[in-house]
Amino acid sequence: MRWWKILTVVLLLYTYIGGLMITVPDVGNLEHTIRNAFFHIPMWTSQFITLVISLVYSIKYLRKPNAINDIYAVEFAKTGTVFGILGLATGMEWANFTWGASWSNDPKQLGVAVALLIYFAYFILRNSMTDLDKRARISAVYNIFAFFIYIPMILILPRMVESLHPGGKGVEGNPGFNGDDLNTAMKYVIRPAYIGWAMLAIWITTLRLRLHVFTEKTQSAV
Repeated sequence: MRWWKILTVVLLLYTYIGGLMITVPDVGNLEHTIRNAFFHIPMWTSQFITLVISLVYSIKYLRKPNAINDIYAVEFAKTGTVFGILGLATGMEWANFTWGASWSNDPKQLGVAVALLIYFAYFILRNSMTDLDKRARISAVYNIFAFFIYIPMILILPRMVESLHPGGKGVEGNPGFNGDDLNTAMKYVIRPAYIGWAMLAIWITTLRLRLHVFTEKTQSAV
């Protein structure tokens, strides 16, 4: 099934080229940094999708212990963490222009940092155990708890306190970006961008899964 991979490349090329060429609205002091919306926001959406898939496979493992479910869970979690790092990096670059500093201890930034550390701990926990069954079982339980800690850290708590980030309490008047700032041209680019980045995340994970299987076959052959 190569069609979806070709579609992924086409959508991302469209995002890059269209995102750089279209006319963007003049919002606060965002200026042309508003084009970062085509990368920063879809990356976070892709992270959320991959972490949800990882959660599903962890639940499936606990219901029916199977090495494949464990492998899928960890590989999707790895991809989600990478996209989280990319989302944080693009957000910091955006904040440097709009808030005056890359890091301002904003609740959204702190929540993201804590959430990423929780998933880093997940990988460290896995690598600390040699018993495969025990590692898979404990990792599955941790992954479930990690996801339900991730949700409030990213989506709930930043909206309950004063934050510069769009969607946060007290954001009115801050030079932030929200959905109402999208003009028609941006909507035509950002919607395919969501799909393209999400498909890229899944594509990367499938490559990681194939590499994992190939490595195991090679080791067993030796």
